[in-house]
Amino acid sequence: MAEPVTLDASAVDAVVALARTVWQATYPALIPQAQIDAMLADRYAPGRIRAQLGDPAHAWRVVLADGAPVGFAHACLDETGCKLDKLYVHPAHQRRGLGRALLDAVEAWARERQARRLWLQVNRGNEAAIRAYDRYGFAIVEARVFDIGGGFVMDDYVMEKAL
Repeated sequence: MAEPVTLDASAVDAVVALARTVWQATYPALIPQAQIDAMLADRYAPGRIRAQLGDPAHAWRVVLADGAPVGFAHACLDETGCKLDKLYVHPAHQRRGLGRALLDAVEAWARERQARRLWLQVNRGNEAAIRAYDRYGFAIVEARVFDIGGGFVMDDYVMEKAL
């Protein structure tokens, strides 16, 4: 199994393309296509990701196969600990331990920065992800609807684990 590495700026466009692939495989049954498109455009703007690469409060990790990203994670420090903001693995590479490896890398990064809590948001309808996070030691602490603008909302569980 490939070990996660820090995302290099030269691979940002490949991560953006991977995000689109994973989202199209995951979210059409959960949220409208217009929301998928809007969220991808916002959350995966290459300039935004490149800026985060230079910010010590952000961590981007990728897993490569044949030199190309097949999974990635993004985490950021906040006032309450560390938020696991993104964790995605290409559908053809899932169930091989890559998500666990990415999560372990993020947890190590967060602990190095003295974060005591790792938290995330997950769509309430994404049962596979909820089960995975449960196996990884996360617990649901809240159900919330987040207004993200443009007439869209995220109907999520907030899950967390102690570090």
